[in-house]
Amino acid sequence: MSEFKDFYDTLIENLEGYEGEYAYFINCGPNLFNLLCDLLSQEEINRQMRLEISAAIAYYVAPDDIIPEEIYGPYGYIDDIFVSVYVLRKVAKQFGYDFLQNLWNHETDVKEVMDDCYDNSLELLEDKVHPVLSYVGLMD
Repeated sequence: MSEFKDFYDTLIENLEGYEGEYAYFINCGPNLFNLLCDLLSQEEINRQMRLEISAAIAYYVAPDDIIPEEIYGPYGYIDDIFVSVYVLRKVAKQFGYDFLQNLWNHETDVKEVMDDCYDNSLELLEDKVHPVLSYVGLMD
């Protein structure tokens, strides 16, 4: 029987050794995914926020999202990262960045990582922002 592999590990494998264009924030994708997953274990998170967090998690595994990894490789995680940070910013607005930092298992500052990922992904997505957010149900 094969050993169960966490999706976080799959993301790490998919990006292993990636040093291409935008690697400085694309490589943050697995850690943002992990943060979203960790948030679901927090009892402070209300039902609506849980739905949005779950939508962001699901976007990582959706095979035919707006920029599919199967076609674009690591570049295909740019929209996933955008959705992650879009939702994480909502969590931060409600609970503060310290709340997120306490769950962030890295030495880096979570707000700085989120700001960098948000700004860069927003710039690269341009006119795809609305379709991405609509696809995942975060915007009409």
